[in-house]
Amino acid sequence: MIKSIDHIGIAVKSLEQAIPRYEQALGLTCTHIETVAHQGVRTAFFAVGEGAVRIELLEATIPESPIARFIEKRGEGIHHIAFESTDVAADLEVAVGGGCVHLNQIGQTGAGGARVAFLHPKSLCGVLTELCDSHRAAASDSIQASTDSHQS
Repeated sequence: MIKSIDHIGIAVKSLEQAIPRYEQALGLTCTHIETVAHQGVRTAFFAVGEGAVRIELLEATIPESPIARFIEKRGEGIHHIAFESTDVAADLEVAVGGGCVHLNQIGQTGAGGARVAFLHPKSLCGVLTELCDSHRAAASDSIQASTDSHQS
């Protein structure tokens, strides 16, 4: 079941340049930086307000990553919206039953060790949509990411 919006992903060329912009211009604090090697991306998260919705900045770590291709085609900007799910597999099944096309098999590990699934942008009015597991702690034993430390 979809619980809420988890985060909004924004593709950026450089976390080192983008993080201070978000901190200085919006008064946000970067709470976590992580490399997700198998996705070719480095992410930086910001809590917004009471922390219910987060901003995720995404920087490509390899030229063939989806983020690198996105920036090459469209430039920096909103990449995806992610919905928190209590059961990614069930929500993916509902989405596919409703006519959506999924981009990856369920069980892919994303930032924070969350199970994630992506829906093709053409499925939902041009918006790349991510379903992410609300049980991140349960997915942490299968995490395939390394955490970097961040100092503002």
